[in-house]
Amino acid sequence: MVECQKCGIEVFLPFKCPYCGGYFCSEHRLPENHECPEAWRARAPTRPLPPVIVEPRTQHEYEIAHRTPIRERTSRDLWFSAKELQHLTISTLLVIAIGFSFFTPSFTPSTNIQPVYLALLVSIFTLSFLAHEMAHKFAAQRYGLWAEFRIVIFGALLTLISIFMPPPFKIISPGAVMIAGFVGKDVFGRIALSGPGTNLIFSAVFLGLVHLPLGGNLNLVLVLSSFINAWIALFNLIPLGLLDGAKVFFWNKKVWLLAFVASVVLVVYSLSLYH
Repeated sequence: MVECQKCGIEVFLPFKCPYCGGYFCSEHRLPENHECPEAWRARAPTRPLPPVIVEPRTQHEYEIAHRTPIRERTSRDLWFSAKELQHLTISTLLVIAIGFSFFTPSFTPSTNIQPVYLALLVSIFTLSFLAHEMAHKFAAQRYGLWAEFRIVIFGALLTLISIFMPPPFKIISPGAVMIAGFVGKDVFGRIALSGPGTNLIFSAVFLGLVHLPLGGNLNLVLVLSSFINAWIALFNLIPLGLLDGAKVFFWNKKVWLLAFVASVVLVVYSLSLYH
């Protein structure tokens, strides 16, 4: 979400003024509605105008204009705002709580799993969630789009309630990466695929490590980690609503089908090793 520089309300897809470069809501997107200091450039000149020399803004001026403290960056630079880091921290704590509530003795076949392996399993579980979201963020930023993680109140409440629900009735959706900018469906499709694609890679890597002689508890952690990532990918690839699958399906149905089938295969295979 970006705040309108005129009225201060948060908008999902802001309008960028082509004259002053500010971001505004639909009501104040026109130069005359936000008292644009560069509105004169929109009028036909009566005589040749001198060249416009735009001095680069300092970091302090940028922070004041956008109300988001950031460091200097290019369209391909990776950055986080203070607000985003707050939302990520809260969401991570919720996911960690879900992890400890999910991996109970009734879910895992061994009631004697050592605390160190339980901590490792929860850490991988949390990393899988963060990797999914950050893949979306970094992919969007590489295309020059505004992208920041935000808590979604309804999803965060469902995640909080899920802590007290028995497996497998767990919902892990405390928030999502919000993206703003104007690009084609192919770019949005690739950005949407980056999250599930990261989980599919994680799942395949964990499955490959399962076949190494690492010991019972560690193999259990790897199998469950593979299943978790494959399940996250499978769920997000459902082509419905605001899920990643809908954007990928709209962009390229063959790519969506390939990713969906891969997630199903990994889910089934990891479950077969688990049992």
